[in-house]
Amino acid sequence: MNSLPRREWPKAILFDLDDTLWPIAPVILQAEQSLHDWLQTHAPRVSDRFSIENMRQARLALLASQPAFQLDLGALRRAGLNAAFEQAGEDLDKVEQAMVHFFAARNAVIPYDDVLPGLLRLKGRALLGSISNGNADLQAIGLSHHFKVSVAAHQLGCAKPDAAIFHAACAELGVDPADAVYVGDDVLLDVQGAQQAGLRAVWLNRTGSSKHLEHGVVPDAICANFDELLDWLRREHG
Repeated sequence: MNSLPRREWPKAILFDLDDTLWPIAPVILQAEQSLHDWLQTHAPRVSDRFSIENMRQARLALLASQPAFQLDLGALRRAGLNAAFEQAGEDLDKVEQAMVHFFAARNAVIPYDDVLPGLLRLKGRALLGSISNGNADLQAIGLSHHFKVSVAAHQLGCAKPDAAIFHAACAELGVDPADAVYVGDDVLLDVQGAQQAGLRAVWLNRTGSSKHLEHGVVPDAICANFDELLDWLRREHG
């Protein structure tokens, strides 16, 4: 029996960042605690008046009233801090210092153990890029040299699952969407979004979730880690 012909290797492999390359929830919690500690020292009128949870709820309310902030969560946090500083009668000039402190803590991520070896194994096999709705700074994290392009929603003005953000990354790499594979943890934003933009999509499902069944999404592959991703790429493309 003749085996099915293998496809050519994708010209580009693009990755989501938060919760695909590293866990983000504990980092954000720690960053918010670190920011509140900073406020206690440098802007005590704000920390005395607002708890971490108070400020989180205020941001959610602001996002509900101004959905455009979804494209730039850093701008949302800055707007929340500005409002808190104003209400507390604190010096607004300190807001940018607070943001610098927060972003330093927000970018103190630790990649999953399989990520760095996986990226190194992919080097030279395909162009690598990233597409994110978040505000991770790959240069600050120390991973920027692994990616030829990095497209972020707050810079482009559109966010996943909008096809435009996937097409922008492919255009920067000079590849057709059909020649690219996107890898991400979110079934709707990453997998469905990429497929609707004409890319193949791998669901990096580290938790063993069955969420794709709930939404009727059929990923091109489901992988638990980079080792399985590389195995799939080899099986499909030789």
